[in-house]
Amino acid sequence: MFLALGGDSMMKLSRLADYGVLLISQMAASQDEVHSAQALSEATQLPLPTVSKVLSALARADLLVAHRGARGGFRLARSPRHISVADIIGAVDGPVALTQCLEHGPGACEVAVVCPTRRGWQTINRAVQQALEAVSLAELVAPAPELWSFQDDPPRDAVRHRQAG
Repeated sequence: MFLALGGDSMMKLSRLADYGVLLISQMAASQDEVHSAQALSEATQLPLPTVSKVLSALARADLLVAHRGARGGFRLARSPRHISVADIIGAVDGPVALTQCLEHGPGACEVAVVCPTRRGWQTINRAVQQALEAVSLAELVAPAPELWSFQDDPPRDAVRHRQAG
């Protein structure tokens, strides 16, 4: 997968990879249930053909198990703790590649021989890949911790710190 620079000059996932993360995150909330493409389409407000395409890609990558029949659909193939963000993105778009030369491999770029940055991009690409592998679906969908405000009772650590000072 080639991470593109968008019109606003930011790196971003492809639309389908983004949808893949959204769909599988929706499924993680009730991981043991079988989810139909229709129900996921309605829940996420994504077009049904797109949902079907992305779910098929996730199933081909063994992230989802397909169930046929009248009550068919998809469910997670394993615990959200054992599915990384890299797994999801890779299932939809293929491996992460920050530049065209990394995406298509040796010989794909006509200036690779004289490019002084190729090795640096490989290092950066590896770091991005490792970061995506380090975040599980469970971590991605975990509720954000409540933010502490000064109007609330302070956390115990803050009280102890204030008393010690």
